[in-house]
Amino acid sequence: MKLLHVVLLSGVLALAGCATTGNPGLDDGMAASNTPLYPKGPLSPLSRGNVASSDVASMEAPGDLWVRIRRGFAMPDLEQDLVHDREQWYAARPDYIQRMTERSSKYLFHIVEELERRSMPTELALLPYIESAFNPQAVSSAKAAGMWQFMPATGTYFDLKQNAFRDDRRDVLASTRAALDYLQKLYGMFGDWHLALAAYNWGEGSVGRAIKRNQKLGLPTGYTDLQMPAETRMYVPKLQAVKNIVADPDAFSTELPLIENHPYFQAVTLDRDIDVELVARLADVELKDFKALNPGLHKPVIFAAGTPEILLPWDNAKVFRRNLQAYDEGQYASWTVWTVPSTISVAEAAQRVGLGESALRSINNIPPRMLIKAGSALMVPRGANVQADVASHVADNGQIALAPEITTRRTTVKVRKRDTLTSVAGRYGVSVSSLAEWNRLKTNAPLRAGQSLVAYLPVRANTRPSVAVARRPAKVQASAPAARKVATASSASARKASPTARAPAKVKRR
Repeated sequence: MKLLHVVLLSGVLALAGCATTGNPGLDDGMAASNTPLYPKGPLSPLSRGNVASSDVASMEAPGDLWVRIRRGFAMPDLEQDLVHDREQWYAARPDYIQRMTERSSKYLFHIVEELERRSMPTELALLPYIESAFNPQAVSSAKAAGMWQFMPATGTYFDLKQNAFRDDRRDVLASTRAALDYLQKLYGMFGDWHLALAAYNWGEGSVGRAIKRNQKLGLPTGYTDLQMPAETRMYVPKLQAVKNIVADPDAFSTELPLIENHPYFQAVTLDRDIDVELVARLADVELKDFKALNPGLHKPVIFAAGTPEILLPWDNAKVFRRNLQAYDEGQYASWTVWTVPSTISVAEAAQRVGLGESALRSINNIPPRMLIKAGSALMVPRGANVQADVASHVADNGQIALAPEITTRRTTVKVRKRDTLTSVAGRYGVSVSSLAEWNRLKTNAPLRAGQSLVAYLPVRANTRPSVAVARRPAKVQASAPAARKVATASSASARKASPTARAPAKVKRR
């Protein structure tokens, strides 16, 4: 009977051994660690000594996410002096590693899940350490944003919305989806993960031209063989160094914080516009923690038509749903959007919506000496009689378009020989009647050479206007509570990433 039990147990373990890690049939590490391998031929019993071998998959998931990441390493290792140089750099900065890894604990599980679902190497989960130190608010000098550092144009190509209310390049779910889409595309183009990473940093066109250049010269076309900028040359060695430290932290006298192999957050669906502060209060989370999970939001209100899901810490999601269902203390959203019907000044817009001019500038990030162009989508207080939520086409595409405000300056001009009021007015771009009025003259009054005339000439503000358009016919009334919130809300939305967490300037970014 005992023999029968041993045989049955061996059969079960043999079946478990079918799901071994890795897939040598896939090229260049494209397989993920959880890709099952199905044996050919009949199963054979396992001896007691083989039960703990690497050929038999564990029936239990690891409790530590670092273990799971290590099991999914599938890219070829890069061995060169630059890797050792970066290893020493990171190892000499344990506080920096601690900050980065603790910050990543909110996002890493989701990234690993997505990589395994796509059968991609889990080394790529470490890439945001190189890009942004896992800071979703990081902005490079080249205007790349988010923990995956997308440039505006590339973000738009991968359907990352960037409007007056949100920037999906910072959104945890959207930016991760786009980054992995892009990395898969690059791997498909080059068939090599190191070249794909170089293209992610330098641009696919640049890598393609470097390969063609080597091909014409009869030279190898691997990552280490191409001529490239210093930053791209260092890019893969940085990732390899982080990989090596994660693989064996003891070898570098480094201690990685425990990150549990469990989701940190879950998505919660919204069916109405709602203030950010109200969400945090109903979910019983600190405002800064909510913003860390939803860094793409620009404003103090969430428009459900554009952002139908928010992320909350796992245990707080249930709290939020229960409290939202029981909430009956007034309106959910203190802000709405007003589409400007015609080009107007900020002062006029503020008067029409019942909000102070400085407050309107602050909440909408409008600089001085600018006019608001027709079609702009302005954040304004939501009056008690405004019931409708912001429409999807505005929530997804709303922008603020600005134009320099034209001011005039009193100037003295000299009359030339044979000048008339008509010729002087034409020379300075003013009307004849205005020029005559400023100088208390008739429009046909004669002039003499050298005579001084007063003219009020236009002076344009030296400010570059933004671009865009959005439409939503609406008239709103001011809400005093909303107006009081504008200072703190706008200062939070304007907060920038700390210099230590920003990604370096890119040579030619995505």
